Amino acid sequence: MKEVSWSFFVSRYLPELAVLSVILLLQAIGIWWILEGPAAHARRWIRRAILLCGAASFAIEGFGLLVRFHRVARHFPAWLPGWGRGLVMSWALLSLFSLLAFALAHALPRIRPEHSAARRNFLRTARVALLGAPAAAIGYGVFIERRSVTLREETIDVPGLPADLHGLKLVQLTDIHLSPFLSQRELDYAVSLANETQAHVALVTGDLITSGDDPLDLCLERLARLRASAGIFGCLGNHEVYAGVENYTEEQGARLGLHFLRGASEPLRFGNATLNLAGVDYQPFRAPYLVGAEKLLRPDAFNVLLSHNPDVFPVAARQGFDLTIAGHTHGGQVRVEILHQDLNIARFFTPYVDGIYRQGSSSIFVSRGIGTIGLPARLGAAPEVALLRLCRT
Repeated sequence: MKEVSWSFFVSRYLPELAVLSVILLLQAIGIWWILEGPAAHARRWIRRAILLCGAASFAIEGFGLLVRFHRVARHFPAWLPGWGRGLVMSWALLSLFSLLAFALAHALPRIRPEHSAARRNFLRTARVALLGAPAAAIGYGVFIERRSVTLREETIDVPGLPADLHGLKLVQLTDIHLSPFLSQRELDYAVSLANETQAHVALVTGDLITSGDDPLDLCLERLARLRASAGIFGCLGNHEVYAGVENYTEEQGARLGLHFLRGASEPLRFGNATLNLAGVDYQPFRAPYLVGAEKLLRPDAFNVLLSHNPDVFPVAARQGFDLTIAGHTHGGQVRVEILHQDLNIARFFTPYVDGIYRQGSSSIFVSRGIGTIGLPARLGAAPEVALLRLCRT
C-alpha cells in the first residue's frame, strides 16, 4: 500500500490543475461578460459555452464514478484518481453554483446611465456578491469546513438499560478516507480527540480509504493508537470492497489490535451486564439486508450492531438489535436548506443521514464521519468524532 505524498499527487495532476484553473477563469470572465458586455450575439455564444462546460463536467464525473465504483471496476484502469477526481468534481459543483448565480444575477435590472449613483452601486455590488458566492462557498468547504474536525457528543436513551451499562461511553470514527484530501496529521488529530474522551469502547465503522492507491497500512497503524478500556472494534465499508482489501484489512487490523467483526459478535462484560457487539460487512443498497444477522444476537445482552450502511436500521430493529451504529452518508457532505428542506444527495439513498433515529425501542446513530468522497469539500456537514453515552431511562 502506498503512502500519501503531496508532491507525488501535485506533480501527477499539475496539468489537470492548470487546465481547470484556466477553465474556471474563462468561466468567470464569460459570466461577467454576459452581464455587462454590449454585444448580444457574443453573450448568447458565451452562455452556450458555459452551459456546455457545466454539462460536460457532470458527464465526465458521472462516467468516472461509474468506472471507478462499478462492481467490475477493478478490471478497468484507474481513471482520474486522487487529485484529478477531486478537481473535476469541484469544478462540476462550482459550475452548477455559478450557473445558478448567473441566473439570479441576470434577473437583476441592468445598470443604466439614468439610474442614480446609489442604485448603480447597489446593482453592481449585488452582481459581484452573486458571482463571488459560489467560489466563496466551495472555497470554505474545501479549505475550512472540510478540515474542521470536532467532537460530537450524543446521549442514547435506552429504556430498561442494565444499570452497569448506564453511562457507558462509545467513541466512533467512520468514513476516514485517508487519501490526498485527508492527511495523516488530520487523522492523528481525530484519534487524539477520541482518546481524550476516555471511552470504554472505540469503534471504526468502515471506509478507511477511498481506493487501492490509498495508504491502508498507514491508516490502520494510526487507528491502532486509539485507546479504550474494552478495546477497538469495527466493521468494513463499501470502499474496502471496491479496493478489494476486505481480508487484508481484517488480518492486518487483528495484528495491530483492531477487531473487525465480519458477520461475527463479541460479548463485552461490564459489571453484571453484557454489551454484545455485532458487526456485518457492507450491506449493498437494494440487496436483502442483514441475512442471518439475527444469529449474532444474545438474549441476555444489550445488542449493538455495527453496519456501515445505515439503511439497514428497520431490519436491525425488527431482528432485535437495541442500537445500530453506522456512517456512510457523510451527513450529506454538502447540505443546503431551502424552504425548510434539508437538501443533500444522501437523502436519495436513505432517510437515515445524520444523527439519532428511533423505531420502537431501537435506535440508530449515523455519524458524519471524518473524510470526503468525490468532492473534497464539506458544507453544512462538518467532520466529526462521535462520542455516544448510553443512558438508562
